[in-house]
Amino acid sequence: MKHTRIYILFFSIAMSLAFAQSQLPKDKDTIVKKNNWRYTPNFLVGFNILEAGLSFGSEQKFQGYISSEIKENTNLIAEGGYAKNNYKKNSYDASAKGIFLKLGAFYMLSTDSENKKNGFYVGGKIGGSSYTQEYFSLPVKGAEGQVFGVAFPASRQSSYWVEAMIGGRVQLFKSDFFIDVNVQPRYLIYTTKQDKIFPMIVPGFGKSSTKFGFGYSWNLSYYF
Repeated sequence: MKHTRIYILFFSIAMSLAFAQSQLPKDKDTIVKKNNWRYTPNFLVGFNILEAGLSFGSEQKFQGYISSEIKENTNLIAEGGYAKNNYKKNSYDASAKGIFLKLGAFYMLSTDSENKKNGFYVGGKIGGSSYTQEYFSLPVKGAEGQVFGVAFPASRQSSYWVEAMIGGRVQLFKSDFFIDVNVQPRYLIYTTKQDKIFPMIVPGFGKSSTKFGFGYSWNLSYYF
């Protein structure tokens, strides 16, 4: 009788361990599945319709972007384009044209419960531009105090900056199109110079006589 009880005890323990082992892999699989991040390809492609509209009446720029949500509410963005414009102010007459590229990320602070692509966001980007600039007139003070204009030939330059982005996005009716509006305060961190002359206009950065700039965009986007 005593041996029978011992066998029953060992049999019960063995069955309990076997049952626990059979359940453990499922629990591990569940944990792995919860922690396993998987990227589903998604892209939002847009272009700045405000700048496109202005370019019909004057020399301006084309600017577009592509973004993708890599994790919930976290998005990567690449932006680029071509710009050509003039700077005429305080006896300065300069022209610049070239390409620019910006890379960064943004986070959706708040989203619509019915459509998570709608909402407000904040983020940041680093930008760079390679361009040709030319000074048609640069004010220079002479020895007797007189001011006269000096021209400089076209030269190849490059500039780099950082910028923040604050904006919002809303679906256009019930289509795959979105309206995306944002503002971008900017700071120029490095630039090459022609004869130690600070650039007055940088494609992608804008017009500024200081290292601080400010931009905005009104984009029409399509979700793939």
